[in-house]
Amino acid sequence: MSNQTILGIDLGGTNVRVGKVRGHRLESRHERRISAREAEEQVLGEIFEAVDQVFDDGVAGIGCGVPSVVDVASGIVFNVENIPSWREVRLKQKLEERYGVPALINNDANVFVLGELYFGRGQGHRNVVGLTLGTGLGAGIVIDGRLYSGSNCGAGEVGMIPHQDHNVEYYCSGQFFERRSGMAGDVVFERARQGDEEALRLFAAFGRELGHAVMTVLYAYDPELIVLGGSISKAFALFEGGLRERLQDYAYPHALARLTLAPSEIDDVAVLGAAALFLDAGPQVAVAAGAVAGRDQSAMTTVGR
Repeated sequence: MSNQTILGIDLGGTNVRVGKVRGHRLESRHERRISAREAEEQVLGEIFEAVDQVFDDGVAGIGCGVPSVVDVASGIVFNVENIPSWREVRLKQKLEERYGVPALINNDANVFVLGELYFGRGQGHRNVVGLTLGTGLGAGIVIDGRLYSGSNCGAGEVGMIPHQDHNVEYYCSGQFFERRSGMAGDVVFERARQGDEEALRLFAAFGRELGHAVMTVLYAYDPELIVLGGSISKAFALFEGGLRERLQDYAYPHALARLTLAPSEIDDVAVLGAAALFLDAGPQVAVAAGAVAGRDQSAMTTVGR
C-alpha cells in the first residue's frame, strides 16, 4: 500500500472494528460494540466514535466493508440485515464530510477476498474466490487480479442460488447445524472437538453440502484459489473430508488438482481488506482540492500503489 496510511472499517451486526493500515502493517486498531437495533444516526455516531480513536492527519483514505449490498460508485448502503434502521445510508458521503478524505465502501465478502489477495493466501494469485461461512454464505470474486463486484454489488452471491427446497446458503452456513441438530454451530463444534460421533458426522455432512457451493464457484469462475473465512472456517479440519469427497464429482479433475482450497490464516482480514479497497481501485485515487468536504487541500491527494 505504498507508504500511504489508510483506515479500514469492518462493520458487523454487533461490532465495528477500525484499523490503521500502513504499507503491509496494521499499526493500530480499535473495536467497540454498536447498538444495532437503534436509529441510523446512533449507529453512525458509534462508528464515528470508533474511527476517532485511530484517525489522525496522516490518514489519506477510509475503506469500509459492510454486511449488505452497496452502490459502490456512490457508496450508498442498502438494507443491512442486522441493522434494521440502515435501509439507505449514504455512508461514503457521511465519512468524507466528517473526515475530509476519500472513502470507499463495499460488501464485507468482497472486502474479505481483497484482504486475502493483498495480505493473505491470495498474494501472487490472479483468480481468487473468498467464501465467508457464518450465519450466511458470502462470496467475493477476484478476476485477473481485480475485484469483480458486478453491476449492483451482487456478483458471486452463490448462497442465493436456489438449491433443493431452499437456497445454497440454507445448506452451507450455520443454518445447516440449526436445522439438522437444533444446536448452534459453535455448540456442535465444541462437541466435535471432544470426539462426539454425532457432531463429527454433522460436520462431515456439512462438508458435503459445502462441496456443492464450491463446485458452483468452480464452474462459474474457475479460480486457482478458494479461501474460506468466517466463524465456521475455523472448523475446516472437521469438514474438509466431506468437502473433498463431494468435489470428486467435479467434471474437471485436472483443474481440481491445481486448485488450492484452504481457510484464512490472518487476523483482522476484513479490516485489512477494507483498506485494500484503495489498492483495488487502481494505481491512484485522486481527489481534487476542495472536492472532499471538511479538509482544506491545496493540492491533489493521491492514494494507491
